[in-house]
Amino acid sequence: MKAVVSKLHCSSAEEVMVVRRRPHVVNGGGFVVTNCKENIVFKIDGCGVLGTKGELVLRDGDGDELLLIHKKGGIVQALSIHNKWRGYSYDYQGSPKPVFILKDPKHSCFSITGSIRISVQPENCYFDVRGYFPDKDCSIIDSTGNIIAQVKEWIGSRDIYKVVIKANVDTAFVFGVIAVLDYIYGESTSC
Repeated sequence: MKAVVSKLHCSSAEEVMVVRRRPHVVNGGGFVVTNCKENIVFKIDGCGVLGTKGELVLRDGDGDELLLIHKKGGIVQALSIHNKWRGYSYDYQGSPKPVFILKDPKHSCFSITGSIRISVQPENCYFDVRGYFPDKDCSIIDSTGNIIAQVKEWIGSRDIYKVVIKANVDTAFVFGVIAVLDYIYGESTSC
């Protein structure tokens, strides 16, 4: 898989990351991602931190912004059968550049499949989310049908779960998608 956000976040081996949700009373919500050595790899700030509904920020372990993700609004969005989320990374000059669009069907009678589609820009490739995120039982699958990441429940805890990421997959991209799923399903990043 070609890096979506940055090749700096692609590992040559499969990785298991642990996600710990932050309650809204602690730093405004969101979640923290750690590796097997318990080092913080990513922090996701939701609208409780940012104060803006429908906006998320993915930061690296040092707190530097990697992705700005926001829900598209306006009249076009209101008439669409999908909710659209756009992810932007920052180029070497600090300007935002479009990276992905995540489309999830709105809860309506027009939504047939219920699948969540992620289009990567500008390569015109796509990914799908299959399974049910609130149960921590879902996968991100590439356009050829290969699983690139799996969200799995952590036995005995609702606030901790794990994500298994295949080799050569951009982990920043995967956690950008997971941040949107967390928001869509009203978990730690939502208002």
